[in-house]
Amino acid sequence: MTPLRSLAAPPRTALVLSAGLGALAVAFGVALMTTAGYLISRAAEQPPILSLTVTIVAVRFFGLARPLARYLERLASHDAALRSLGRIRARFYERIEPLAPAELSQYRSGELLGRMVGDVDALQGLYVRGFGPTVVALVVGTTSVIVTAAFLPGSGLVLACGLLAAGAAVPLVAAAVTRRAGRRQVAARAELTAELVEVLRGAPELVAYGREGETLARLRAADYELARLSRRQALAAGLGDALVVLTTGVTVAAVLAVSVAADIDRVLVATLALLALASFEAVTPLTAAARELSATRAAGRRVVELTDRSPLVRDPDEAVPAPQRRAPIALEDVTARYASEDEPVLTRLTLPLPAGSRTALVGPSGAGKTTVTNLLLRFLDPEEGRVTIAGRDIREYRQDDVRGMFAVAGQDAHVFNSTIRANLQLARPDATEGELWGALREARLDVWVSTLPDGLDTPVGEEGERLSGGQRQRLTLARALLTRAPMLVLDEPTAHLDPETAEALVRDVFAAAEGRTVLLITHRPEGLDLVDEIVTLGG
Repeated sequence: MTPLRSLAAPPRTALVLSAGLGALAVAFGVALMTTAGYLISRAAEQPPILSLTVTIVAVRFFGLARPLARYLERLASHDAALRSLGRIRARFYERIEPLAPAELSQYRSGELLGRMVGDVDALQGLYVRGFGPTVVALVVGTTSVIVTAAFLPGSGLVLACGLLAAGAAVPLVAAAVTRRAGRRQVAARAELTAELVEVLRGAPELVAYGREGETLARLRAADYELARLSRRQALAAGLGDALVVLTTGVTVAAVLAVSVAADIDRVLVATLALLALASFEAVTPLTAAARELSATRAAGRRVVELTDRSPLVRDPDEAVPAPQRRAPIALEDVTARYASEDEPVLTRLTLPLPAGSRTALVGPSGAGKTTVTNLLLRFLDPEEGRVTIAGRDIREYRQDDVRGMFAVAGQDAHVFNSTIRANLQLARPDATEGELWGALREARLDVWVSTLPDGLDTPVGEEGERLSGGQRQRLTLARALLTRAPMLVLDEPTAHLDPETAEALVRDVFAAAEGRTVLLITHRPEGLDLVDEIVTLGG
């Protein structure tokens, strides 16, 4: 639980304030019920009205103070929960960022989404719902027992036993009943999320190939399993609530019996019974908190499984200065494998990339061309051999210094759900209007953009869905050309383009990259006549 506590810890001041106001709100509620009961019982005896003045004022005070305290407690608890959630999200992203992309590739996108959203959301109440109700139960419950025992020790003992049963025994039973179902419910919800994301992404293909029926059946099965576990949780919730109500009734009846047997004043009998009844408000939330604990801990374990991993790629303790821009780059006798793979993707590859050179990397799918890019950007470290810049192993440099040497454009480059301008400025936020248009011109996209009503401010949709395949490709190329990186990595830059346009585009890009080192990764012939060397993988 230590990693989870460090990840989900909310601000202490907000947490203490929330618990304190919660205790006040419940205490005022108990006091209101007790004083109101005393007032009604005493008034039935028709005493002089002046003798009830203090009690009337007390009832009014508690009646006004209780909702005010509850309102402030809600503000404080929500503030604590939201601050905690913000802190969890920030820490979560900070800790998984060094794992991307190589160490996260083993997870389905829907699985990652489930952990980032559903599981993280489940942690926001870990302290607010666990710490606050426990403090309230201890403070208010103890106070109620002491007050009751001051008037009648026997009734105080009975109330203490009842509160312990409702606040400890019943929550333990509820937690035991729901522990396994809670863990399975979190896993089932994550599985359903992953399936939904995959189905939504591949819906056109599923319909085109007539596989939607089979897919929907799989979704229904996942949804049915989640619903079944939710019904079990609801049954446990009902059982816990019923036990609390039963314990409350038995305790109040026992307090009444002890009070009557003690032959005390009849007004005090009613007062103690109502005090006992109201005091159970302090322990009732503990059952719900215990039920949620198993699901929260299961979600926490899924989050910690990611956030507690040590990244395989990390900065050195003492990094050397950033390399010069025109520095030679090379892969030297490199063997590389991904953590999720048994066999190496590359074996003893040597690939020199002199400054200003132009090299083509060709080979069949799966030969390791994309792995070369991951090695250059230090998303993955070699198992054997080394990648060098200016003769030094890139593991001696800071990761930011290494990645600042490269600009990557290709078919897998991400296009954000924003405007053309925003997608270009990702490469250089300070780029001028002229520089943006210049990059578009070099990528042969300027004519089309100039015909758009909103020009550079035209939205491109999620993952560039409003663009054609060729337009999307050229936009990522323009973004790469806009950077000042000394090496340009072109990963299948002519995908989705006809041969004539592809040939013209490659020539324009090579002309725009004058003076830069260029690595062209391709399986097409366009541009091969422009390079100094062709290296074949898997051949």
